[in-house]
Amino acid sequence: MEEGDKNLETKLGNEKKSYAGIPEADFVEDVDAFMAKPDNEGSVDKVLKKLDEQHSKYKFMEYNLSNKRRRLRTQIPELERSLEMIEKLQAEKNNSQDLETQFLLSEQVFARATVPPTNKVCLWLGANVMLEYTLDDAQELLVKNIEAAKRNLSYLEHDLDFLRDQFTTTEVNMARVYNWDVKRRQAMKSA
Repeated sequence: MEEGDKNLETKLGNEKKSYAGIPEADFVEDVDAFMAKPDNEGSVDKVLKKLDEQHSKYKFMEYNLSNKRRRLRTQIPELERSLEMIEKLQAEKNNSQDLETQFLLSEQVFARATVPPTNKVCLWLGANVMLEYTLDDAQELLVKNIEAAKRNLSYLEHDLDFLRDQFTTTEVNMARVYNWDVKRRQAMKSA
């Protein structure tokens, strides 16, 4: 286990295994005892359907977490590029010459710009909101946002790993219940 994983577990606590509150799938050790439970009595189809629904819920959670991970993986480099530009502006603010640069207008489209020495910058905060910050405040905000995004990405990676374990457990449970039913039917035919 890596050092980062140990830190995650200590922050997560002993009773929870997922940051997103993903329920843990219980492994069916004894299929006979599992099938004898009051909520499982009746038909094997009902139990398999319940396990399949649980598997589908895990798939849905994986889809949502994967989308969040993809968004964070694109957001972190954007934040780091913005921070890089802030640092460049801070280095150039005492310079008397204008800074020649190019900026991204849209995908693959850049425009030239001449930036005079400045102590302020505007940052997009999202939801069509832009605010003006001093260079120091902007740098502090971006560093904080990068750290939060990286922390959230590690939480998502942890939850996706946990979710994969739940898939496997659920799939094994389904196979065990199905095989138990096949053996039971074979025993009934031979009797």
